[in-house]
Amino acid sequence: NGYPYGLPINFWYNENNGCLYFHSGKKGHKIDAIKANNKVSFCVYNEGFQKDGDWAWNISSVIVFGRMHIVEDADKAAEIYRKLSLKFTSDTEYIDSEIEKFAKTTLCYELRPEHITGKIVNEA
Repeated sequence: NGYPYGLPINFWYNENNGCLYFHSGKKGHKIDAIKANNKVSFCVYNEGFQKDGDWAWNISSVIVFGRMHIVEDADKAAEIYRKLSLKFTSDTEYIDSEIEKFAKTTLCYELRPEHITGKIVNEA
């Protein structure tokens, strides 16, 4: 109904082309929202740090604005699934097994950035 839709989501950033990649099931509210309007924003932040002797946290964040596109090429999608999975496990046999089982029921999509902004916030 035109409302923004935000949720936590795992991603892989490709340093070579500057795009972010995601995966999900092929149906659901997120996919419906992207199909209705592929303009998206994506926010990520780090664990933060404290300066010596200071109680406040300093958190770095980045917001990416761009357009989301479905990755149609099955081989490219499988490679992206591998890269994303390697963030969480180095067990390549497990990763390949999961891709084999679930790739046909999984959607891969690419966020092509149009504008990126970042900052450090001091929570004092």
